[in-house]
Amino acid sequence: MKCEMKDASCKILVWLPSPMGDAILCTPALRAIRKHFKSCEISFFAKGVVREVLSPSSFNDRWLEQRTENPFEIAKLFRKHKFTHAIFFKNSFASALAVSLAGIPSRIGYAREGRGLLLTDKLYPAKLPPRRFSLQKRSSGGKFKPISMIDYYLAIASWLGCETDERKLELSIEAQDEQRLCGKLPQVLNPKGPVVVIVPGGAFGPSKWWASERFTQTADWLISNYNATVAISVASNPIEKQIAKKICESSKHKIINLAEMAISLGELKALLSIADLVISNDTGPRHIAIALGRKVVTLFGPNNPTWTDTGYENEIQIVGEAPCAPCGRPVCKKPEHLCMQAITVEMACEAAKKLLEKEQ
Repeated sequence: MKCEMKDASCKILVWLPSPMGDAILCTPALRAIRKHFKSCEISFFAKGVVREVLSPSSFNDRWLEQRTENPFEIAKLFRKHKFTHAIFFKNSFASALAVSLAGIPSRIGYAREGRGLLLTDKLYPAKLPPRRFSLQKRSSGGKFKPISMIDYYLAIASWLGCETDERKLELSIEAQDEQRLCGKLPQVLNPKGPVVVIVPGGAFGPSKWWASERFTQTADWLISNYNATVAISVASNPIEKQIAKKICESSKHKIINLAEMAISLGELKALLSIADLVISNDTGPRHIAIALGRKVVTLFGPNNPTWTDTGYENEIQIVGEAPCAPCGRPVCKKPEHLCMQAITVEMACEAAKKLLEKEQ
């Protein structure tokens, strides 16, 4: 099958994961697949936000946008394109069902979420040994072993015969997004000090969010000590907009609130590409910044950093130590948010200082 996929007549469908961060962590595997199957037609299938963050891309020939969750409607779309192979970076049962219903002959991915019978070629994610809680209770099923999602996705590319030595994340910027950013934020073009982007939210849930007052204190320290130009980037939902508003209103200095202007994801990428430093919770813009080669401080609380480890030399990870961490919960169940509270303003400022004063 691996040799057959190199045939120019092959039409490969790659179903990308939905979270923006996971899609970026796919890029080393996508690059390897494009290089190995250069004569094949490769189509990416993903939601609009994933297409926007990965575009422009040299790794595919066509984009198909996911506009529905209905596997029957998706299968109908796939049948029109007569794909010969499907590669799953998406882990869901519904994705395998849709591809199977579409009659795509070869279906390659991880056998999980009960979809093993729908795949023609299966990989199995590593699991931790089962735990025994007591003699009276049965052993609990082994959980997935923490592994960087970069390597998780590269294992699929490796199975297909691709060279997988290169783990570097990769994104590109549209020239038109750079031009629009210049019109909207001229103050970042010739700043007196470093440009710093702060990302205080995150789609995963509030358990990943560092306290807004600590972001404010960190921003004030950067402005006072480095004459930094600081911008706050959040999602467009009301809760994150309120977080940005609180940070800006509490600051002693002028902070740019990107929630108050219509900044597209492409324009955010353009801004991150010129940032001297990004301070972020463990969320999608962190991965964008790493892929664009910026200096990054990442704040970890409930999630195990191993899952998103990139080995990137210009990132400092601050992990909030707590007896209950890492729990992996979107919402903290404790009376106090111990893991994120363990990360002090002094820790964040010290990390920022190291990176800002580090030579490129």
